[in-house]
Order: sequence, then C-alpha cells, then structure tokens
Amino acid sequence: MSRVAVLLVVVGAMLAAVLLAGAGDRLRLPWPVLLLLLGAAAAFVPGIEAPDIEPELILPLFLPPLLYAAAQRTSWALFRLRWRTIAFLAIGLVVATVAAVAGTLVALTGVGLAAALALGAAVAPPDPVAVEAVAGPLRVPRRLMATLQSEGLFNDATALVVFQTAVAAAVAGNELGPAGLALGFLYGAVVAVALGLAAAWLARRILDRLTDVVASNGLTLVLPFAVYLAADALGASGVIAVVVAALQLRQHSDADASEARLTGSAFWNVVEMLVTGVAFALIGLELRAVIEQADRSLGTILTHAAVVCGVVIAVRLAWMLVALVTIRGGRPTPAERAVPSTVGEALVLAWAGMRGLATLALALALPTTLGSGAPFPDRAELVIVACSVLVVTLVGPGLTLPVLVRAFGLGEDEDTAGEAERALAGRARRAALDELAGLDREALGVDDEQGEQVLDELRTRFARVGAALAGDDAPRPDDPDGERAEDYRQRLARLNHRREQWTRLQAVALAAARREVVAARSEPGTDPEVADRVLRRLDVRSLVGGL
Repeated sequence: MSRVAVLLVVVGAMLAAVLLAGAGDRLRLPWPVLLLLLGAAAAFVPGIEAPDIEPELILPLFLPPLLYAAAQRTSWALFRLRWRTIAFLAIGLVVATVAAVAGTLVALTGVGLAAALALGAAVAPPDPVAVEAVAGPLRVPRRLMATLQSEGLFNDATALVVFQTAVAAAVAGNELGPAGLALGFLYGAVVAVALGLAAAWLARRILDRLTDVVASNGLTLVLPFAVYLAADALGASGVIAVVVAALQLRQHSDADASEARLTGSAFWNVVEMLVTGVAFALIGLELRAVIEQADRSLGTILTHAAVVCGVVIAVRLAWMLVALVTIRGGRPTPAERAVPSTVGEALVLAWAGMRGLATLALALALPTTLGSGAPFPDRAELVIVACSVLVVTLVGPGLTLPVLVRAFGLGEDEDTAGEAERALAGRARRAALDELAGLDREALGVDDEQGEQVLDELRTRFARVGAALAGDDAPRPDDPDGERAEDYRQRLARLNHRREQWTRLQAVALAAARREVVAARSEPGTDPEVADRVLRRLDVRSLVGGL
C-alpha cells in the first residue's frame, strides 16, 4: 500500500469520525461502533485496504494518547476510594478470563497452552476508550462509569504482562510458570510507577517555566509517547507509566493556569476524537485481511470464536455477580458506596465490557514464526477469534446497552448530580468570600471609600453565586453625553479607578475559588467530573473578567 493511499485512509477515517460523532449523537448510538461497522463494510470494497502498519507499532501509536486523555478525567482520590473494586476487576477478572479462554481454546483446537494463554490475554481487557465512547453518553451513574474507566486504565497492564510472557514461552518452546508471570507483573508495575512519577515531576517543572500555552499543550502531547516508550525500553508497563504520569500531573496542576486548562481540555478532546476514529476504523478495515489468512474452514473457526465469545461474556457476568457479594460485604467507608450494589448494576457492568484497540493490537502482534523458524501454530485462527470477541463485545453492547440501562432504571439522577455540583460551587463561593474578608486592603490599593464600595459589591455578588457560578456583568459607565469636558474627564478617571479595583479584587476572589475546587478534586468522595465542570466555569469567568 503506497504512502499516499495510507494518508488517504487515515484522513478519511478522521473525517468519518467527525461526521459519525454528530450522526451518533442524533441517532443516540455510539459513534465508535458506527465507525467500526463502516470500516468493516469498506474493507470489502475493492481498492480499499487497511494501512500497512507493523503490529508492534499499533499500541505505541494509539494507546498512549488515549490512555492519557482518559486518565485526565479521574483522580488519585478516586483510585484510593475504589482500590478493592479496581484490583478485583483489573487483576482478578483479567486472570480469570485468560485462564477460561485458554482452557477453552486448548479443549476446542488443541493449540499449545502458551499460545492459548497469549490469545486469552489479548481478549481479556475491556478497552477504556470504547467504554467511555459507548457508556459515557448514556448518563449512567457516575459510580459505574468511574469503575469502568478505572478498570480499563489498569487491566491492559495485567494483560500485557501475561501476553508478553506467554508469547516468549511459545516462541522459545519453554514451559510457562505462574512464578514468572507474577515476577514479571511486579517488576513491570514497580518500575512503571517510578517512571510515571519521575516523568510527571519533570513535566511539571518544565510546564511551570513555559509561558506559551501552545508549547504547554505540545509538551502534554509528547509526554505520553515518551513515557510509554521509556517504560517499554525498560521492560516495564507502558500502560501503568502513562496513567501514573497523567494522574500525578493533574494532581499537581496549577490552580491559576486558567487559559492553559481551557485550551488543553479543548486540545485533548480533539486529539482523542481523531485518534479514536483512526483506531476504530483500522479495526474494521483489518477484518478482511484477517479472514483471508485463515487456514481452516471459516465456519469451523467462527464456531470456535462463538464459543470463546460466550466464555468471555459468561466469565465477566459471573465475576460481577461475585463482586456484588464480596465487594458489597467488605464494609466500605462512608464516602464509598459499593459497586456494584444491585443486580441491575452488576448486569450493566458485565455487559459493558467492550473490547477495543488493545485486543486488536495484541492479536496482530502474535509472531508469525517460532524460534525454530516454523510457522506460529494456528495464528490466523487465533487472530480471527480475537477479532470476533472484539466485534461481539463492542457492537452488541454498543447497540443494546441503552435498553439495559433504561430497563434497570440506572440513568444518572439529575438531582443528585446537580446537588454535588451546587455543593462544590458553594465551597468555592465560601473560599472567595473568606479571601475577600481577610485580604490586605492597603497592599491591593483598596484604601479609599470607592474601593470599599467595590469590595462590598463583590461580596454581594459572590454571595449570590449559585451552582452555575454566574451573575451580573461588571458595572458599566453611564452615558456621558451632555457632561462638560472637565467633569467628564474626572468622572472617567473615577470609573477607571473603580474598574481597576474591581478587576484586582475579583481576580483575588476567583483565584481563591479555583484553589478550593482544585483541592476538592483530590479529596475522597469528590467526583472529578463534577469538579472539572465547576473549575471550567471559574476558568471562563477568570478569563472574561466577569461574574
């Protein structure tokens, strides 16, 4: 495939993502699913082929920015609050799925244990990007969305360790032991955490010295790729390293960086949409090439694939029902409500286990030959099985999850969401009022009667700030027509002086409000998404200069 053809496919995928995002919103359907179906249909059109990308490049190209964008929407506090659930799903469920799929493949096809474990690792981890794109617009309770997002950010790390160890054993013809897997995971996790923390510290030092917002956004785009590649070079988990770097960088963000925060959010929304579009289009386009490589009868392979799909779904369903009993019975803290807490929530979480980019990349990364030079046994069939699991778990839930959410009445409670936002806005208001009450008037130039009037008006306005953090505009000069020139100049000078003091005092109050929200975002029990919404309004107010 020529370079021009590759460029056309990539640009076409980006354009399709933009168009289908709008269409999906109107049709109330997840646009990644529509894009996957479009890519699969296009794959069978003569002349359209998937870009010739080396399998080992798929994860480093697509996964780092998507992981970074997803991790920016959560917080360390949320992980600390949900650590039992995350460990239960991101480690326990992945291991259980790998074991069940590997056993099923060995029984059905007679493939070697190492190769079966590699395929099990490829289909085990749900994809956080797919989950966000499919379940996000449904307004399911934030507790469930946060659990799915957190699971998706870390389950890839477990699956990658199992996959790499299993492939190495299959290629070398060695036995695969649980001790090797455990040590590999422990080493990869520890080194990745240390690398992520170090990268976040260095990035924060650089960002504090950059005055150009464009350069700051550019650094955040380079960071996930650099961290992922550095971790890979050290034999550590690039997934964990990127997630840790993103969480740590967001944890210590500058409360006063309003412009950088607003532009960065818009920038990453665009990056996430375009990269997701190309990734899901690639998944669809790869289907024809995968089918053409099959060695056995396609009907036999698809039968095996159907059985594996059933096993993957059944294991996740059984695991969620077990979680309903074990996690709920673990006496969570007052700030934590167990997830899942009802049978309906367990079923929704089970059905929302969409596979995506990681499954495709790992399946295609299966080697073509063994260490002896012989062909990798049943590689084409294993890839087709993996792609079948991806399509079934993505398209099926993508089209039916809205029905399931409505059937169990799990839509997000608008009153609860609004109450959380109003409570956080109230904290920001109180912080602003406290700052105004204790400020050094002389240092800020508020030492005359007019300045005191401005201060009183600001106190009144902040006292009226509600959940939307909105209010009246700043005072406007009256119409000066008919005033004598000297009187007009004097009045204009007073108005300018008043506006300067208004701007200065308002900036102090808004800065205090932003600091309070940034601090609250790191507290257990605070929904990062709610905090981000309030902070975004404060940032806008800070830049436009009004309440």
